[in-house]
Amino acid sequence: MSLILIAEDSPTQAFHFRRLVEKEGHTVTVATNGPDALRKIGEAVPDLLLTDLMMPGMTGLELIETCSRDFPLLPSILMTDFGSEDVAAEALQKGAVSYVPKRRAEQDLARTIANILGLARADRRNLALLACCAKIETAFEMPNDPALVPGLVAYVRDIMAVMKLCEEKVLTRIAIALTEAVDNALHHGNLELSSSLREGDGAAWRETGAARRVTAPYRDRRVSVSVRVTRQSGTVVIRDEGPGFDVSKLPDPTDPANLEVASGRGVFLMKAFMDDVSYNAKGNELTLVKNRQA
Repeated sequence: MSLILIAEDSPTQAFHFRRLVEKEGHTVTVATNGPDALRKIGEAVPDLLLTDLMMPGMTGLELIETCSRDFPLLPSILMTDFGSEDVAAEALQKGAVSYVPKRRAEQDLARTIANILGLARADRRNLALLACCAKIETAFEMPNDPALVPGLVAYVRDIMAVMKLCEEKVLTRIAIALTEAVDNALHHGNLELSSSLREGDGAAWRETGAARRVTAPYRDRRVSVSVRVTRQSGTVVIRDEGPGFDVSKLPDPTDPANLEVASGRGVFLMKAFMDDVSYNAKGNELTLVKNRQA
C-alpha cells in the first residue's frame, strides 16, 4: 500500500482518479490546486504525485518543476487532456517520470502507477544496500579523450559519497585533485605535451594535443585508473603509458613562486586536497589517498 497524492481542481475528475487508485489498494489524498498540493507534501511526502495539467494558481507543469527541485525523490505523473499530449515532453523535461492521457486513465493509470512505484521501491532498496557496502573497487582503461575525464571524476566522487568518507565540500576538492591528476596523465604522460605549450593563448597546446591524439604512438596509449574505496579511505591509482619523468624535478608545491607556474599548479592542488600523493620511480604512475574525516 502506498500514499498517492492527486492534485486536481475538478471534483468530478478527482473522484474518478481516486476511485481508480484506491481500487489498487493505495491510500489517496486529494489537493484542489498546486499550492494545496505543496502544503500537503510538506506535511507528509507521498509515494507518488498524480497531477492535472490546468489548475488555478499553479499549473501542473509548475507543480512538477517545484517538486522536482524541492522533493527530488518524489515521482510525479502528469494527467493530460485530449489535445495536450504535446505538453508531455515538457513535463518530462521538468521532472515528471510519466504521463497518462485522461481518456486512457481506465486502461493505463493503474499499470503506470504500479511500474513507477516498483522502480521507486527498488531505488530505495539499492540505497539501503549501498549503505551496507564495505568496499568498492573498480578499474578503467581510458583513451586519450579529455571529454571522458569529468564523468570518471564524478563517478569516483559519488563512490566516496556513498561510503561517506567526507562532507560535500571536501568531495569537491577531491574531484578537483583527481581532475588535475587524470589530465596530467593524459596530456603530459600519454601525449607528452610540455607545460610550455600552455603559454600565451594556449593554441599550441590545443593544436599539438589534437594532432597527437590521432598519431601513433600517442593515439594507442591508454590511461589506467584503479579505484579502491572503503569506509576508512579512498585510493586512486592513475597510470599512463608515456615515457615517465624525473620525479625529483617536480616543482616544490610549497614554494609560493611555483603557484604561477603551469607545471606546478596541478601538483599544488593534489597536495593540498589529498592526504597522500606519491609517484612510482618511473614517474608514470600516481597514487592519491584520501582518509576518512574524523
